[in-house]
Amino acid sequence: MFTSERLKGIDVFVCVADLGSFTAAAERMNLTSSAISKGIARLESRLQTRLFQRTTRRLSLTDAGLSFYRTCTGVLAELEEAELSLNAESSEPRGRVRIDLPASYGRLHALPVILRFVEGHGLLMPHISFSDSFIDPVEKGVDILVRIGGSDVWPAALGHRYLGAERLIFCASPAYLRQHGAPLSESDLAHHSCVVYGRSDGLVNPWFFAGAQSGEMERRVLSGRIAVGDGEGQAIAVAAGHGIAQLPTWLIKQQLADGSLVEVLPQLATDGSAMNLVWLKSRQGLPKVSALLEALANSLRPDGSILNLR
Repeated sequence: MFTSERLKGIDVFVCVADLGSFTAAAERMNLTSSAISKGIARLESRLQTRLFQRTTRRLSLTDAGLSFYRTCTGVLAELEEAELSLNAESSEPRGRVRIDLPASYGRLHALPVILRFVEGHGLLMPHISFSDSFIDPVEKGVDILVRIGGSDVWPAALGHRYLGAERLIFCASPAYLRQHGAPLSESDLAHHSCVVYGRSDGLVNPWFFAGAQSGEMERRVLSGRIAVGDGEGQAIAVAAGHGIAQLPTWLIKQQLADGSLVEVLPQLATDGSAMNLVWLKSRQGLPKVSALLEALANSLRPDGSILNLR
Protein backbone atom coordinates (compact mmCIF):
# COMPACT_ATOMS: atom_id res chain seq x y z
CA MET A 1 0.00 0.00 0.00
CA PHE A 2 1.30 3.47 -0.89
CA THR A 3 1.91 5.85 1.99
CA SER A 4 3.03 9.47 2.10
CA GLU A 5 6.18 8.28 3.89
CA ARG A 6 7.55 7.10 0.56
CA LEU A 7 7.58 10.66 -0.76
CA LYS A 8 9.54 12.06 2.15
CA GLY A 9 13.07 13.02 1.27
CA ILE A 10 12.73 12.49 -2.47
CA ASP A 11 12.92 16.20 -3.30
CA VAL A 12 15.96 16.58 -1.04
CA PHE A 13 17.64 13.54 -2.59
CA VAL A 14 17.09 14.73 -6.17
CA CYS A 15 18.33 18.23 -5.32
CA VAL A 16 21.52 16.88 -3.73
CA ALA A 17 22.10 14.55 -6.70
CA ASP A 18 21.59 17.38 -9.19
CA LEU A 19 23.91 19.81 -7.42
CA GLY A 20 26.42 17.28 -6.08
CA SER A 21 26.64 18.98 -2.71
CA PHE A 22 24.75 19.09 0.59
CA THR A 23 25.67 22.76 0.98
CA ALA A 24 24.46 23.75 -2.49
CA ALA A 25 21.23 21.80 -1.98
CA ALA A 26 20.68 23.53 1.36
CA GLU A 27 21.04 26.94 -0.30
CA ARG A 28 18.69 25.95 -3.13
CA MET A 29 16.01 24.61 -0.73
CA ASN A 30 16.47 27.26 1.97
CA LEU A 31 17.38 24.62 4.55
CA THR A 32 20.43 24.05 6.73
CA SER A 33 23.14 21.63 5.65
CA SER A 34 22.35 19.63 8.78
CA ALA A 35 18.72 19.27 7.74
CA ILE A 36 19.76 18.11 4.27
CA SER A 37 22.22 15.57 5.72
CA LYS A 38 19.65 14.21 8.17
CA GLY A 39 17.05 13.95 5.43
CA ILE A 40 19.38 11.86 3.26
CA ALA A 41 20.34 9.70 6.25
CA ARG A 42 16.69 9.00 7.04
CA LEU A 43 16.00 8.14 3.40
CA GLU A 44 18.95 5.75 3.24
CA SER A 45 17.85 4.16 6.51
CA ARG A 46 14.31 3.65 5.23
CA LEU A 47 15.55 2.19 1.94
CA GLN A 48 18.25 0.20 3.70
CA THR A 49 20.77 1.11 1.05
CA ARG A 50 23.51 3.67 0.52
CA LEU A 51 22.57 6.29 -2.06
CA PHE A 52 25.72 8.45 -2.06
CA GLN A 53 29.41 7.70 -2.02
CA ARG A 54 31.01 10.35 0.19
CA THR A 55 34.66 11.38 0.21
CA THR A 56 36.36 14.51 1.49
CA ARG A 57 36.47 15.91 -2.04
CA ARG A 58 33.33 14.78 -3.81
CA LEU A 59 29.85 13.38 -3.49
CA SER A 60 28.64 10.88 -6.07
CA LEU A 61 25.73 8.49 -6.52
CA THR A 62 26.20 4.81 -5.88
CA ASP A 63 24.79 2.37 -8.46
CA ALA A 64 21.70 1.96 -6.31
CA GLY A 65 21.51 5.73 -5.90
CA LEU A 66 21.67 6.29 -9.65
CA SER A 67 18.86 3.80 -10.25
CA PHE A 68 16.75 5.42 -7.53
CA TYR A 69 17.52 8.89 -8.94
CA ARG A 70 16.19 7.94 -12.37
CA THR A 71 13.00 6.62 -10.81
CA CYS A 72 12.57 9.67 -8.59
CA THR A 73 13.07 12.18 -11.39
CA GLY A 74 10.47 10.30 -13.41
CA VAL A 75 8.00 10.44 -10.52
CA LEU A 76 8.63 14.14 -9.94
CA ALA A 77 8.24 14.83 -13.66
CA GLU A 78 4.85 13.10 -13.68
CA LEU A 79 3.75 15.11 -10.63
CA GLU A 80 4.90 18.28 -12.36
CA GLU A 81 2.94 17.39 -15.48
CA ALA A 82 -0.18 16.74 -13.39
CA GLU A 83 0.13 20.08 -11.62
CA LEU A 84 0.81 22.01 -14.79
CA SER A 85 -2.19 20.48 -16.51
CA LEU A 86 -4.36 21.92 -13.73
CA ASN A 87 -2.60 25.26 -13.65
CA ALA A 88 -4.38 27.96 -15.59
CA GLU A 89 -1.10 29.81 -15.99
CA SER A 90 0.81 26.81 -17.32
CA SER A 91 1.41 28.40 -20.72
CA GLU A 92 4.59 30.02 -19.37
CA PRO A 93 7.67 27.76 -19.80
CA ARG A 94 8.92 26.98 -16.32
CA GLY A 95 10.74 24.34 -14.37
CA ARG A 96 13.59 21.96 -15.09
CA VAL A 97 14.15 20.69 -18.63
CA ARG A 98 16.92 18.28 -19.61
CA ILE A 99 18.65 18.70 -22.97
CA ASP A 100 21.45 16.63 -24.50
CA LEU A 101 23.49 18.03 -27.40
CA PRO A 102 26.28 16.82 -29.70
CA ALA A 103 29.53 18.09 -28.21
CA SER A 104 30.93 20.40 -30.91
CA TYR A 105 27.70 21.36 -32.69
CA GLY A 106 26.00 21.81 -29.36
CA ARG A 107 28.58 24.24 -28.01
CA LEU A 108 28.94 26.18 -31.25
CA HIS A 109 25.34 26.41 -32.43
CA ALA A 110 22.63 24.87 -30.23
CA LEU A 111 23.77 26.30 -26.90
CA PRO A 112 23.53 29.95 -28.06
CA VAL A 113 19.91 29.32 -29.11
CA ILE A 114 19.06 27.82 -25.73
CA LEU A 115 20.78 30.59 -23.78
CA ARG A 116 19.00 33.27 -25.78
CA PHE A 117 15.69 31.48 -25.17
CA VAL A 118 16.39 31.28 -21.43
CA GLU A 119 16.99 35.04 -21.29
CA GLY A 120 13.33 35.58 -22.03
CA HIS A 121 12.02 32.87 -19.71
CA GLY A 122 13.30 33.43 -16.21
CA LEU A 123 11.37 30.52 -14.69
CA LEU A 124 13.02 27.94 -16.96
CA MET A 125 15.84 25.81 -15.50
CA PRO A 126 17.72 24.01 -18.30
CA HIS A 127 20.04 21.10 -17.51
CA ILE A 128 22.33 20.78 -20.56
CA SER A 129 24.66 17.87 -21.23
CA PHE A 130 26.89 17.03 -24.19
CA SER A 131 27.48 13.62 -25.78
CA ASP A 132 28.11 12.44 -29.33
CA SER A 133 26.75 8.92 -28.90
CA PHE A 134 23.03 8.26 -28.94
CA ILE A 135 21.53 7.94 -25.48
CA ASP A 136 18.18 6.53 -24.44
CA PRO A 137 16.19 9.61 -23.34
CA VAL A 138 13.63 7.43 -21.56
CA GLU A 139 16.29 5.76 -19.45
CA LYS A 140 18.26 8.95 -18.86
CA GLY A 141 15.24 11.19 -18.29
CA VAL A 142 16.21 13.60 -21.10
CA ASP A 143 13.44 15.76 -22.56
CA ILE A 144 15.13 16.99 -25.76
CA LEU A 145 18.06 15.78 -27.84
CA VAL A 146 19.81 17.15 -30.91
CA ARG A 147 21.54 14.37 -32.82
CA ILE A 148 23.77 14.16 -35.88
CA GLY A 149 23.36 10.74 -37.45
CA GLY A 150 21.25 7.96 -36.03
CA SER A 151 18.59 5.60 -37.22
CA ASP A 152 15.88 6.44 -39.71
CA VAL A 153 13.46 4.52 -37.51
CA TRP A 154 12.80 6.02 -34.08
CA PRO A 155 11.20 4.28 -31.07
CA ALA A 156 7.50 4.91 -30.60
CA ALA A 157 8.13 6.81 -27.37
CA LEU A 158 10.14 9.47 -29.23
CA GLY A 159 9.09 12.26 -31.51
CA HIS A 160 11.60 13.61 -34.01
CA ARG A 161 12.02 16.28 -36.65
CA TYR A 162 14.52 16.06 -39.49
CA LEU A 163 16.48 19.31 -39.70
CA GLY A 164 18.47 18.40 -42.82
CA ALA A 165 21.84 16.88 -43.65
CA GLU A 166 25.16 18.45 -42.75
CA ARG A 167 27.33 19.60 -45.67
CA LEU A 168 30.80 18.06 -45.88
CA ILE A 169 33.67 19.76 -47.69
CA PHE A 170 37.40 19.17 -48.08
CA CYS A 171 39.58 21.92 -46.66
CA ALA A 172 43.16 22.88 -45.90
CA SER A 173 45.10 25.88 -44.67
CA PRO A 174 46.54 28.44 -47.12
CA ALA A 175 50.03 27.64 -45.78
CA TYR A 176 49.64 23.92 -46.53
CA LEU A 177 48.40 24.63 -50.04
CA ARG A 178 51.29 27.00 -50.76
CA GLN A 179 53.76 24.29 -49.76
CA HIS A 180 52.07 21.21 -51.23
CA GLY A 181 49.69 22.52 -53.87
CA ALA A 182 45.96 21.92 -54.07
CA PRO A 183 44.53 18.51 -55.03
CA LEU A 184 42.58 18.60 -58.28
CA SER A 185 40.84 15.21 -58.06
CA GLU A 186 39.92 12.53 -55.57
CA SER A 187 42.92 10.43 -56.60
CA ASP A 188 45.24 13.31 -55.64
CA LEU A 189 44.28 12.84 -51.98
CA ALA A 190 46.50 9.76 -51.84
CA HIS A 191 49.53 12.06 -52.34
CA HIS A 192 48.59 14.49 -49.57
CA SER A 193 48.72 14.41 -45.78
CA CYS A 194 45.24 13.75 -44.41
CA VAL A 195 43.88 14.61 -40.98
CA VAL A 196 41.28 11.96 -40.15
CA TYR A 197 38.88 11.37 -37.27
CA GLY A 198 40.34 8.72 -34.95
CA ARG A 199 37.96 6.75 -32.78
CA SER A 200 38.67 5.43 -29.29
CA ASP A 201 38.83 1.86 -30.64
CA GLY A 202 41.83 2.75 -32.78
CA LEU A 203 39.93 2.83 -36.09
CA VAL A 204 39.26 5.92 -38.18
CA ASN A 205 35.99 7.20 -39.57
CA PRO A 206 35.50 6.94 -43.35
CA TRP A 207 35.12 9.92 -45.64
CA PHE A 208 31.96 10.47 -47.66
CA PHE A 209 31.95 10.53 -51.45
CA ALA A 210 29.07 10.84 -53.90
CA GLY A 211 28.22 7.51 -55.52
CA ALA A 212 27.91 6.72 -59.19
CA GLN A 213 24.14 7.21 -59.06
CA SER A 214 22.39 10.41 -57.98
CA GLY A 215 21.70 10.43 -54.25
CA GLU A 216 23.98 7.46 -53.62
CA MET A 217 26.65 7.78 -50.93
CA GLU A 218 29.90 5.87 -50.60
CA ARG A 219 32.16 5.74 -47.57
CA ARG A 220 35.88 5.10 -47.93
CA VAL A 221 38.62 5.02 -45.33
CA LEU A 222 41.69 7.04 -46.29
CA SER A 223 44.98 6.67 -44.48
CA GLY A 224 45.92 9.74 -42.51
CA ARG A 225 49.17 10.86 -40.96
CA ILE A 226 47.29 12.46 -38.05
CA ALA A 227 44.14 11.08 -36.42
CA VAL A 228 42.23 13.29 -33.99
CA GLY A 229 39.23 12.03 -32.01
CA ASP A 230 37.41 15.36 -31.99
CA GLY A 231 36.05 17.49 -34.80
CA GLU A 232 37.24 20.77 -33.33
CA GLY A 233 40.66 19.19 -32.83
CA GLN A 234 40.72 18.16 -36.48
CA ALA A 235 39.96 21.72 -37.53
CA ILE A 236 42.79 23.03 -35.35
CA ALA A 237 45.25 20.55 -36.85
CA VAL A 238 44.20 21.45 -40.41
CA ALA A 239 44.39 25.20 -39.72
CA ALA A 240 47.92 24.62 -38.36
CA GLY A 241 48.95 23.27 -41.76
CA HIS A 242 49.07 19.54 -41.09
CA GLY A 243 47.01 18.44 -44.07
CA ILE A 244 43.58 18.08 -45.64
CA ALA A 245 40.39 16.98 -43.90
CA GLN A 246 36.74 16.46 -44.75
CA LEU A 247 34.75 18.52 -42.26
CA PRO A 248 31.16 19.76 -41.90
CA THR A 249 30.57 23.40 -42.77
CA TRP A 250 28.85 24.01 -39.41
CA LEU A 251 32.15 23.21 -37.68
CA ILE A 252 34.44 25.47 -39.73
CA LYS A 253 32.09 28.31 -40.65
CA GLN A 254 34.22 30.93 -38.88
CA GLN A 255 37.54 29.58 -40.23
CA LEU A 256 36.21 29.69 -43.79
CA ALA A 257 35.02 33.25 -43.22
CA ASP A 258 38.34 34.49 -41.81
CA GLY A 259 40.45 32.59 -44.37
CA SER A 260 42.33 30.34 -41.96
CA LEU A 261 40.80 27.40 -43.86
CA VAL A 262 40.14 27.16 -47.60
CA GLU A 263 37.85 24.74 -49.43
CA VAL A 264 39.51 22.38 -51.89
CA LEU A 265 37.94 19.89 -54.30
CA PRO A 266 34.60 21.73 -54.28
CA GLN A 267 33.26 19.25 -56.83
CA LEU A 268 33.48 16.57 -54.11
CA ALA A 269 31.44 18.47 -51.53
CA THR A 270 28.57 16.25 -50.43
CA ASP A 271 25.83 15.78 -47.88
CA GLY A 272 26.81 13.94 -44.70
CA SER A 273 24.88 12.68 -41.70
CA ALA A 274 21.31 13.67 -40.96
CA MET A 275 20.56 16.08 -38.14
CA ASN A 276 17.48 15.45 -36.01
CA LEU A 277 15.66 17.09 -33.15
CA VAL A 278 14.37 14.34 -30.84
CA TRP A 279 12.08 14.50 -27.81
CA LEU A 280 10.03 12.42 -25.41
CA LYS A 281 6.44 12.35 -26.65
CA SER A 282 5.20 12.04 -23.07
CA ARG A 283 6.75 15.44 -22.29
CA GLN A 284 6.06 17.40 -25.46
CA GLY A 285 2.80 18.82 -24.07
CA LEU A 286 4.65 20.70 -21.33
CA PRO A 287 5.14 24.38 -22.24
CA LYS A 288 8.81 24.29 -21.23
CA VAL A 289 9.42 21.44 -23.68
CA SER A 290 7.17 22.51 -26.55
CA ALA A 291 8.40 26.11 -26.52
CA LEU A 292 12.06 25.11 -26.49
CA LEU A 293 11.45 22.55 -29.23
CA GLU A 294 9.92 25.27 -31.38
CA ALA A 295 12.85 27.60 -30.75
CA LEU A 296 15.39 24.94 -31.70
CA ALA A 297 13.45 23.73 -34.73
CA ASN A 298 13.07 27.28 -36.06
CA SER A 299 16.67 28.27 -35.42
CA LEU A 300 19.04 25.36 -36.06
CA ARG A 301 20.39 24.51 -39.48
CA PRO A 302 22.86 21.73 -40.40
CA ASP A 303 25.22 24.20 -42.10
CA GLY A 304 25.68 26.10 -38.85
CA SER A 305 23.52 29.10 -39.69
CA ILE A 306 21.13 30.16 -36.95
CA LEU A 307 17.80 31.74 -37.78
CA ASN A 308 15.18 33.51 -35.66
CA LEU A 309 17.54 33.91 -32.73
CA ARG A 310 15.50 36.70 -31.19
